[in-house]
Amino acid sequence: MPVTARLSKRFYDRFGDDIANEFVNWFNDVDATYRANLIQLNDTNFVRFDAKLEQRLAEQDSRIEKRFAESDVKWEKRFADIDRRFAESDVKWEKRFADIDRRFAESDIKLERGLVDLRSGMLTWMVGLWLTSMLAVTGMFVTLLRLR
Repeated sequence: MPVTARLSKRFYDRFGDDIANEFVNWFNDVDATYRANLIQLNDTNFVRFDAKLEQRLAEQDSRIEKRFAESDVKWEKRFADIDRRFAESDVKWEKRFADIDRRFAESDIKLERGLVDLRSGMLTWMVGLWLTSMLAVTGMFVTLLRLR
């Protein structure tokens, strides 16, 4: 919407209404031309700006996608390393548990041997004490029979 240029009353008085109106119309035409050129320039600049913005957004998207891909690779490596460590830990624990099982088995065997040795020792002592007691009782019985 063009703004109509108005000149002072003195200008109208000095040059007359025709020249002053022509001058005002010329100002308005120049203003309209400049406005049209400015609108066209703004539209052109906006199109260029929009294209650059789209390009930068696309570049930014590709950088972000690249970073996400790199991050995914790093996380996959870390998870693979964690899985490897867990596997190594599982092997170590399996070895430790196998060693504990072996030690329990050895201690069970030693305990069984000790019990067998203890039983045989006790049996030996029992037989020895029983024989000694039987000899003593037999001796007393024989002595009593002689005394009678």
